[in-house]
Amino acid sequence: MLRKINDIEGYAILATDGPIGHVKDFFFDDESWVVRYLVVDTGNWLLSRKVLISPIAIVQPDLEGKTLPVSITKEQVKNSPDVDTEMPVSRQHEIRNLSYYGYPYYWGQAGMWGDVSTPGMMMTGYGGLTATAHAENNEMLREEAIRQDQGSHLRSFKEVMGYHIHAIDGSIGHIQGLLVDEDTWAIHYFIVETSNWWTGHQVLIPAQWIQDINWSEAEISVDLTRQAVKDAPRYDAETKLDREQETGIHDHYGRAGYWVGDRG
Repeated sequence: MLRKINDIEGYAILATDGPIGHVKDFFFDDESWVVRYLVVDTGNWLLSRKVLISPIAIVQPDLEGKTLPVSITKEQVKNSPDVDTEMPVSRQHEIRNLSYYGYPYYWGQAGMWGDVSTPGMMMTGYGGLTATAHAENNEMLREEAIRQDQGSHLRSFKEVMGYHIHAIDGSIGHIQGLLVDEDTWAIHYFIVETSNWWTGHQVLIPAQWIQDINWSEAEISVDLTRQAVKDAPRYDAETKLDREQETGIHDHYGRAGYWVGDRG
């Protein structure tokens, strides 16, 4: 199911032994369009220190109760590596954070999360993977990242809010939100507010159709025309998006859906 990432902001994060804090932001990968970390404000407990929590840690989310239980303790969070969440998160920061919690690295393989599709499946025991196999793979990916000086492609959700979307022949609006898959944490759509050009309408632009992002100018480019966007199905934030509606969007633009080829 797809859910507005805006709605998840403010959810409570519950460790195995008590509350950690509340979600304040998200870091997503601007190459694969997946949320890699939740930025959690720990409030008075840790003097409002902000920490990164990977979706790998989330177990049985209670989306109706607006809580996300995680399989880590408060002590682990307290002793986790410091990360300045106001600055770009480097690959070295990721390596320290993931290694501290004993998580596999997600990059360098074919799947959305390593060689699997959901973050929970990365943990030891899924698909016959062992702790030794995880450790050996992490070491290989760490050395490769250092050797190639690989940079992280993480961006803040709050940073891109309000970015302007440009079609081939002009501006079509600005980003008002994102729609994410609650199982994979993949970003499938940008919610675009067109009120500056076409009053009172919101449309969905698939993330995979983004051509270019100009971070210094806060602009995102897509290879669509303004007329095509204007004629596209409207997005109703009060109605849950189903596969039939998604199919209608992709059929309108004459492009295949992201789910084509999936078994589910």
